[in-house]
Amino acid sequence: MNLKGFHHLTAVTADAPGNHKFYTDTLGLRLVKKTVNQDDTSAYHLFYADGVGSPGTDITFFDWPVGKERRGTHSVTRTGFRVGSEEALKYWQHRLTMNGVKQEKIADVAGRPTLAFEDHEGQRLSFTVDAEGEAHAWDKSPVPAEHQIRGLGPITMSVPDIRHTDMVLTKLMNMTPTGSFAGTHVYKMGAPGAVGELHVTVDPTLPPAQQGAGAVHHVAFNIPYADYEAWADRLRSMKVPNSGPVDRFWFKSLYFREPNGVLFELATDAPGFATDEPMDKLGTTLSLPPFLEGKREQIEAGLKKL
Repeated sequence: MNLKGFHHLTAVTADAPGNHKFYTDTLGLRLVKKTVNQDDTSAYHLFYADGVGSPGTDITFFDWPVGKERRGTHSVTRTGFRVGSEEALKYWQHRLTMNGVKQEKIADVAGRPTLAFEDHEGQRLSFTVDAEGEAHAWDKSPVPAEHQIRGLGPITMSVPDIRHTDMVLTKLMNMTPTGSFAGTHVYKMGAPGAVGELHVTVDPTLPPAQQGAGAVHHVAFNIPYADYEAWADRLRSMKVPNSGPVDRFWFKSLYFREPNGVLFELATDAPGFATDEPMDKLGTTLSLPPFLEGKREQIEAGLKKL
């Protein structure tokens, strides 16, 4: 069994309206699902993705009234977005400048031109040139189709010691180490390009990160729907403490922490976001899984307007 790359990444915001504006207006992503955290229905769970909500393209946010993240290790430290060309990267360099977005100079990262930047809450992001795989543009995006974000990858996490993390990545998750650069180890999954690439930086000098606005909550890896039970069995047979099966309605999940405490999720590639909304209406109304539908009035009353 092999992972199909990343499925999504979930981060933390303390400003849902500002978050919505940045990721749709500035980055041009589509809000494909406006829902709530199923374990804390007072909080939005916002999913931004490509034009059709493809697995491997969405960054999602929990909206919590928290202070800023304290940066450190034992955490995901940067979320990459793939763009199709160096021309697209230059477009984004200009667009970010015009929108007053904090950014760094374009640099080579693992052999790809990369532009690192941050959102208004300090969420660390980057654009990486990688034309692998399909692209599904959103026709209502403020960004031209040829320059739109194609999806996630690579994603970078930080650990103080890689030995036990390496065991989980290679022996449990079937990733392949492919090299290293500047203290960062590269692991490949069964997907072409950066969507199948996890970067693990080793730095024992950093303090443990503390979650808050601007932090990453967890990273999810894409598995075929048909392999879900087999992955659940694999976690049990290898005695990995985990959540057990969790049905999120739009996909099924399994959660566990790797040895340095970073929360991982295995998420299925189906049924998908169009399960309860037409494709042309994704994200336009508050969408709730069936088991929360009876609480809709109460939930809606507790949410701020976007």
